[in-house]
Amino acid sequence: MLSVLIFSSCKSEFEDNSDRFKVGVFEIPAGNDFVKETIIRKDSIQISKHGNHVDTLSIKWKNNFFYTLKYINPKNDLEKDPMFIQINKINKDSYDFTVKIGFSKFTKKGTIYKTK
Repeated sequence: MLSVLIFSSCKSEFEDNSDRFKVGVFEIPAGNDFVKETIIRKDSIQISKHGNHVDTLSIKWKNNFFYTLKYINPKNDLEKDPMFIQINKINKDSYDFTVKIGFSKFTKKGTIYKTK
């Protein structure tokens, strides 16, 4: 009985519900070298709207904290490279991320907010 009490008292208070970021409507606010971007995720597709541009990307989740984006119809050589996104910190309705483009040394950090 004591072991049950110890086991239940050691239960983690952190509940991993990061999969809630796999579908829905999101926004990256303007600032920190980002333009305002609205993102719609459904299944394995991400639609990104920024300014007058709309891009469709495939999204592949490795786990709840790492995914890869790839343009479906790349318009230039840079868009042919995949983007590797690491989720660094989860907040109530947002997450902080680091994006790396292709196999370059280029990385950028930002925050995505879930709006719907």
